[in-house]
Amino acid sequence: MALISIIIPCYFNEENIPVTFARLQAIENKLPAGTRVEYLFVDDGSADKTLMALQSLQKTYPDKIVVIKLAGNVGSYNAILAGMRLAEGDCCTVISADLQDPPELIPQMFDYWQQGLKLVMANRQRRKEGLVKRILAQTFHGLIRQFALKNIPPGGFDFVLFDRTLCEEVVNMNEKNTNTLFLLPWMGYPYVSIPYVRQEREIGKSRWTTSKKVKLFIDSFIAFSFFPIRLISFSGLFLGVLAIGYALYILIARMMGLIDVEGWSALMMVILFVSSFQMIALGILGEYLWRTLDAVRKRPNYIVDQIIDNRQQTV
Repeated sequence: MALISIIIPCYFNEENIPVTFARLQAIENKLPAGTRVEYLFVDDGSADKTLMALQSLQKTYPDKIVVIKLAGNVGSYNAILAGMRLAEGDCCTVISADLQDPPELIPQMFDYWQQGLKLVMANRQRRKEGLVKRILAQTFHGLIRQFALKNIPPGGFDFVLFDRTLCEEVVNMNEKNTNTLFLLPWMGYPYVSIPYVRQEREIGKSRWTTSKKVKLFIDSFIAFSFFPIRLISFSGLFLGVLAIGYALYILIARMMGLIDVEGWSALMMVILFVSSFQMIALGILGEYLWRTLDAVRKRPNYIVDQIIDNRQQTV
């Protein structure tokens, strides 16, 4: 009799909670007979009434709902990690609380897991979102596939089901400043990808700000790719060759009397260009160095403020 753990990170989702749980609960009848389900809702430091909504739900279903309240907002991927650490299922699935990803895919994903696959990802084939959001998302995942993780499905994924062994591996890694879900395909296990259409958010307002998106992009690149460092090396080599070529041109032109005095504007342009490249290079190196420092300090990815868990009392 298998147990599936459904991990739902929550941030300002007080209106979503009842609707989301109803959709999730409806799929239980579509799972094989005898399958048990536990729900781990992780409140990522919400400042609204998300925790109250979760507490009310947990009182109604104390045997299957675990509520984890984090002390502060640490981001959805760290919230997912907190849920994975407390999950007891034979397999786990991660789904957002805003219902942009369809819970109805879980039985199909679970069926693949029963067939022996340790990783099942639902990838976004299309998005019912604004043009700018679609372009930015496509650019992000295209760059990740090209320069970091070539084995992730097109369109990216946030909705995933994975085996207990993968869950334990990710928890043991306990990496900082990373995309927790990207660690799953990084391990190299074969997987099945199920395409779906990502829906628009109908309830509440997204807190996925531009600054958070930029940080995720930088974290994902630095955590899974050395391309930025390699780009600095190749750029430096290219500029070096360009500088030698330009110096030879100036020397030969002077010897042949073709030029007398160098232009001040051209010199300033070269200095400004090289200086800007140096600052960008230092910034990239600084990003890698800061993340190394953060890992060495061994501060926790999150602080758990409260856990409401009655599983042991009811089993």
